[in-house]
Amino acid sequence: MSKFMYSGSYTKKGVKGLLKEGGTARRDETVRIVESLGGKVEAYYWCYGSTDFLAIMEFPDHTTVTGMALNIAASGSFQGNITPLITVEEMDEMVKVSVGDWRAPGD
Repeated sequence: MSKFMYSGSYTKKGVKGLLKEGGTARRDETVRIVESLGGKVEAYYWCYGSTDFLAIMEFPDHTTVTGMALNIAASGSFQGNITPLITVEEMDEMVKVSVGDWRAPGD
């Protein structure tokens, strides 16, 4: 399973819902929908500043997590971002990839 960080900021509509339902209800709804899609929520946090919340999640594939994010974004309650998380071991494998004689623009 791949790990992702899902973060975002609430719109006015989303803040009204958050004030009505509370933070625990939003976290519990996130856990419910993620688990229904075969994923797992590892952590869920509220934040100050430009990001209102973030969740660390595992999903079986990129298609499922992206489909979830698209459906949730359509609600208009917040602006979200999906960030794939790469393990140290995965990065060690990635740096071994060679692109051969690739030429940068202008070279």
